[in-house]
Amino acid sequence: MLRVKSLVLIGALALATAACGDRPVDRALTGGAIGAGGGALIGAAAGNPWAGAAVGAVGGAAIGAATTPRQYNY
Repeated sequence: MLRVKSLVLIGALALATAACGDRPVDRALTGGAIGAGGGALIGAAAGNPWAGAAVGAVGGAAIGAATTPRQYNY
């Protein structure tokens, strides 16, 4: 149970810091890191954490680079 709580806490912290990047490069790096972590967890459940981490990192980086923060003009 402690392991599950730790993983939930780490995931929540990763999501909280995911929006900190302003440039597409920053968002690609954080997206890749979060995707690698999530992919490794899913891959571990399926039996291959390294493949899951690789797929998650590529997907997370692509999504992170494609999304841009909203520009507010005050």
